[in-house]
Amino acid sequence: MPLDPETFDALLDTVRRFVAERLRPLEAQVERDDAIPDAIVEEMKAMGLFGLSIAPEHGGLGLTMEEEVRVAIALGHTTPAFRSTFGTNVGIGSQGLVMAGTDEQKTEWLPRIASGEVITSFALTEPEAGSDSGAVRTRAVRDGDVYRLTGTKRFITNADKASLFTVMARTGEEAGGRGVSAFLVPRDLPGVSIGAPEEKMGQKGAHVCDVIFDETPVPAANRLGAEGEGFRIAMRVLDRGRLHISGVCVGIAQRLIADSVAYAVERKQFGQPLAEFQLIQAMIADSKTECLAAEALTLQTARKKDAGEPITLDAAAAKYFASEMVGRVADRAVQIHGGAGYVADHGIERLYRDVRLFRIYEGTSQIQQLIIARETIKAGG
Repeated sequence: MPLDPETFDALLDTVRRFVAERLRPLEAQVERDDAIPDAIVEEMKAMGLFGLSIAPEHGGLGLTMEEEVRVAIALGHTTPAFRSTFGTNVGIGSQGLVMAGTDEQKTEWLPRIASGEVITSFALTEPEAGSDSGAVRTRAVRDGDVYRLTGTKRFITNADKASLFTVMARTGEEAGGRGVSAFLVPRDLPGVSIGAPEEKMGQKGAHVCDVIFDETPVPAANRLGAEGEGFRIAMRVLDRGRLHISGVCVGIAQRLIADSVAYAVERKQFGQPLAEFQLIQAMIADSKTECLAAEALTLQTARKKDAGEPITLDAAAAKYFASEMVGRVADRAVQIHGGAGYVADHGIERLYRDVRLFRIYEGTSQIQQLIIARETIKAGG
């Protein structure tokens, strides 16, 4: 059974306190070490955060999409690397299995994913297939009861920690996404190797790596759906994942606005608090308005998802607006803080770097624009 409202409210309150009391004090350490402390990961497992989206019959909490978004907003009040620790288990790393897996596949994997015993990862992007996700070159060639998987995946989140990958590979000769199939690939299969974590501009503690497959024998029973359905599965997974990213963007914007207001009230120039200057107030007003709009759009889209309505256009619009919005809010936060916003003491410059990635992964802003336009034209307006 899904959580009742009172139980969910208690969970959300617990997450907010966890963020404020346990995670925010560790932000500088995570930035310095480029790692999430093991003790924090264990606390996340105990709270059930690795199974937020997974049905109770498989050991998860079974949250609705709106509830997941509200949790994502709460987690956005700290560095996004913390949410990324379990984000693939909750989102893109598990949802292909949830959507298209057989009963046997779900029984084998979902309980261990929900508990955090198994860390998942979603392997779609390649050196020559980023925004053009239908151009994957990784191949899966049928050989009796297995597929021989060969290719390289790039910028794969949590790859160095993952023990199960959802991999998109070409099984047919059809152009674009029509020849792509999806597979569950355990890390311990022969021929799987993981590259070193990339050095990134921001979001330290959240690792991305190359994943290389060299004639990896993947059991045919590990295919998700029929041959050629992989691209469709991937796009459905990304629709859902974009709502998570939108929620995190809203949460970070809320954090930045609160920090900016606190600084503007305390900091004095020309004999009065910064908060009394109209140009500072204008920046705060713009940030607050845009944040409220992104929150409303994201929650509205989550409710549509819960109602079983199509959300491809809405999810793209939410991700596009929220990711662009938080970039503007971060820029204004630096400006309000002045020199203090450019140095590490207040954490504003760190968040400024962190949020830049949101406009790139799970579909760039330009890809979201194309989706929004395509779906709008298809609908006639």
